[in-house]
Formats: sequence, C-alpha cells, structure tokens
Amino acid sequence: MESVHAFRREKDMLRKNLITYTRKAFRMLPRLEDPRILDIGCGSGIPTIELAHLCNGQILAVDIDQSHLNSLEEKISEAGLSDRVHTLNCSLFHLDFPDEDFDVIWSEGSIFAIGFARALREWSRILRPEGFLVVHDEEKDFAEKCNQISRSGYHLIGSFIVSGDTWWREYYGPLERYVIKIQEKCSIDPEILSLCDSEQREIDMVKANPVQYGSAYFIMRKK
Repeated sequence: MESVHAFRREKDMLRKNLITYTRKAFRMLPRLEDPRILDIGCGSGIPTIELAHLCNGQILAVDIDQSHLNSLEEKISEAGLSDRVHTLNCSLFHLDFPDEDFDVIWSEGSIFAIGFARALREWSRILRPEGFLVVHDEEKDFAEKCNQISRSGYHLIGSFIVSGDTWWREYYGPLERYVIKIQEKCSIDPEILSLCDSEQREIDMVKANPVQYGSAYFIMRKK
C-alpha cells in the first residue's frame, strides 16, 4: 500500500518535470565562483538540489516545515552533497542573518507569503552589493512586479514566463492521474485519501482555468 512518504516522493518526481526552468534562470546569471546561496522557502528541495549541481557554492536551504526539510535532507545525503548543502528551520519573516551575507538569494514559490515588494525590500539587507536575487512567483501583476524591482534598488537582468498550460501538461495533469490511481489503490487509508483530496482541490482550480496559473521568473541584481 502507498505510504505518505512514497506519495510525497512521487510528487517530487513530477516537480522535476519543471526543473528545466530552474536551470534556465540560473544560466541567466553570470558565472559565479563558489557562491554562497540562500534558498528561501525551499520546500522538499527539488530546486535546491539542482542549484547544487549547477554550481560549486555553499547552499543554505530554509523552510518552516520540518517534514519538507527532512525530505530534503534525505536528498542531500543520497546525492552526496552534505558538505555543501545545509538546511535550517526558519521563517521567511525572520531571516536573522548578518548584513550582506549571501551572493545569491533564490526563492521559488514562497515570496507570495510575505509579498513581492516587502520581500525585495527586506531581503536586500542580507544580499551582498551587486548580489543576485532570483524569484519564481505567480505571473499575476507581471508588469507591476518588473517596475517594483527597479524601485526597490535592483536591476532586472531578465525574466520569463512558465505558462499555465505548461504547468498543466508537465505537473498538474500527471499529478491528477497519479492521485486517481492512488485513490483506487488506497480506498480505505484515511491519511492517503486526505492527501489526495487536498491535491485534487488544487488540481481542480488549475484545470478550470489553466491560463490563470502561469508563473514567472525574475532574475535581478542588487544595485
């Protein structure tokens, strides 16, 4: 019978379908020698591990959900990256790091919790002069976010959109097929069924209007 752990591992495998966009964003940065990277709101760490493969830097991955960090720590160990990738249970509202501590701040899917403008303003303190901030956020208000970047003391190096159709094709569609399969296999397991119900609610929202669920990457440099 499917376990919660196996369920989450399968979700991670599906999320890897979109890792090409993490690579694309990173390759828009200039070549960096051993950067110190802060990955804010890392979740279970699919982009985190990819960042470690893309550079030789030190990565600190922070999230407030310890179960996600535990999953990431498994991946770190499996990949032999324990000397370069570390985790910290930490709220993005309380990033108590020294001033100008990081060369790169990376945030995929977490900035919405604090707000785009506030994050750019507050995270600047811990980013070194001419350091880089890469944000993956919802596509909504794209033009205003580009303007906010300039007003917040950053130079926009580049940006690109991942369409809602791409999200459906590469992630939500396959996830729905997996959820249906698991519901058939685990019809008496209340914990698994609760997870399936939660995922299906999100899937249904995306399926109703996939265009609305596009996302955008913003690659910027601190002035």
